[in-house]
Amino acid sequence: MAIYDVRAFGAVGDGIQDDTAALQAAIDACADGSGGRVSLAGGCFVTGTLYLKSGVFLEIEASAKLLASPRIGDYGTDTHHNRYRNEPELDRCLIFAADAENIGLTGYGQINGNGEAFPNAGTKNRPMLIRFLRCKNVHVENLQLYDAAAWTTAFLDCEAAWVRGVDICNEKRYNGDGLDFDGCSRVWVSDCRIRGTDDNLCLQSSGRPTENVHITNCMFSSVCAGIRIGLKSVGDIRDVVIANCTMRDVWREGIKIECSEGGTISDILISQVVMRNVRRPLFMILNNRFVPEGFGSSLELSGMPAIGRMERISVNGLTAVDETCMEQTQYRFDDDIMGEPRFGGFRVDAAAGHPIRELTLSHIRYECVGGVRLTEIPERYPEVVDQTKVSEADCTAGVSENYWPDWSRTACMDIRHVDGLCLEQVHCSCRNADQRPMVLVEGCTRVTGQAETRQEKTGEKEE
Repeated sequence: MAIYDVRAFGAVGDGIQDDTAALQAAIDACADGSGGRVSLAGGCFVTGTLYLKSGVFLEIEASAKLLASPRIGDYGTDTHHNRYRNEPELDRCLIFAADAENIGLTGYGQINGNGEAFPNAGTKNRPMLIRFLRCKNVHVENLQLYDAAAWTTAFLDCEAAWVRGVDICNEKRYNGDGLDFDGCSRVWVSDCRIRGTDDNLCLQSSGRPTENVHITNCMFSSVCAGIRIGLKSVGDIRDVVIANCTMRDVWREGIKIECSEGGTISDILISQVVMRNVRRPLFMILNNRFVPEGFGSSLELSGMPAIGRMERISVNGLTAVDETCMEQTQYRFDDDIMGEPRFGGFRVDAAAGHPIRELTLSHIRYECVGGVRLTEIPERYPEVVDQTKVSEADCTAGVSENYWPDWSRTACMDIRHVDGLCLEQVHCSCRNADQRPMVLVEGCTRVTGQAETRQEKTGEKEE
């Protein structure tokens, strides 16, 4: 394999001079020479947008850092777009490839997004770190991906992607996602450590199915969510395995499955997962939502979708333990509340008449922090509604949906509207006395098994 040293193309690597032209020249020469490796070693290389091409592996060696330019004008406007409505400020990116094959980002060095150079909020542009569009045979391996100004990666409509041994830390800005896959098939994620301010790993579909996904031997930590499947579910998400993973200090959901924009989420197997200090270990919702002026709806939607389907989900072998720190309220940055004791627990919910089908929870051990009094939560728990059949006013009048309510009516587990629920070896307990029910199973059919609960004391919260 041919090796192209970027210094031969004029790159300086002093951490000050702009090396974009030299780096792109090396990539272009490598592609014209039928592929190979473009090597960065022994320096800090400052760059704007780089366009990766077929057959090219950009290798950042352990002695090198690829540093994102602090100037937004150095980022191209021809790098596709962020597929979330009302977030055009995230359209630009540092590394981009479209319709390329056999490409990769490898090595033991660092790609740094220079996040502190960009605003944390507002309408000004913040570049993502990496975006691949309609690419095949993509490798991202062994790198440190640090301090993105927005998402770390976006894999869009890609086929055959391997992410291995990657250390992601994206904790300085909002939209601090780690790995995002939209419309991708044949995906392998293994041996990664991901820390961030938003979803550590997302599986979504803007139209094309996301399928045949393997997530193993990874560690997750986030002030928001660990693994998110859905919300963007215009197309189907299916055939997903999550195994042998740990999560620590996740202030909202550990594993979040949301079929909210039509489509079907099905055939998901989650096994051998350990969580410590994860506010909601499992969250599942089947509903429909579309707010044209709201945050986070899909660009691909022009109206309210019909409720889709969620079926054949199995969680086998999950241990979740809360420590004393979970008695406190957690924040993202200064004042954005992410989690508190009354918000915790497993939650599974769906609109009446549209149940989640075939859900198995087996060999579950959950020790939650508890300690909530009934006076701390409202009396009425809202319903999930079919928003095609109610008025807009009813849709916004406190219905139960993806981000509401911000409290739980049970201490440990709340399961509503499931057809074909199997509970086997499910054990729930509280560290502190809690006045709410430990477990509720409501509106479910074809239920087998039950959860075993334990609370040493009842009534008043222990001081």
